[in-house]
Amino acid sequence: MIIYNVTTNIHESVHDQWMIWMQHKHIPEILATGKFSSARMVRVLIEEEMGGVTYSVQYTTDSKETLEKYYQEDAPAFREEGVKLFGDKMLAFRTELELISDH
Repeated sequence: MIIYNVTTNIHESVHDQWMIWMQHKHIPEILATGKFSSARMVRVLIEEEMGGVTYSVQYTTDSKETLEKYYQEDAPAFREEGVKLFGDKMLAFRTELELISDH
């Protein structure tokens, strides 16, 4: 199992708008691609020097190949929409994780 982790710092001035967009549009649309089986959104419990609030969304997929298909077929449009809506008030970075074991 592969976890596609997107960590985002969002400026307070657009926080509420971003949260609604994430939960009611962005995450559901990513799941609707059929490339992920689930998504989990969590708040990162640290205070950033630059301010804002930081969240991590973890999308679960079956393989690296499926994730690569997402990158090629879907990711550019999703990233473009986020930049268009929130610009420099949103800073995101992505990490790929491989599940080794559950306990």
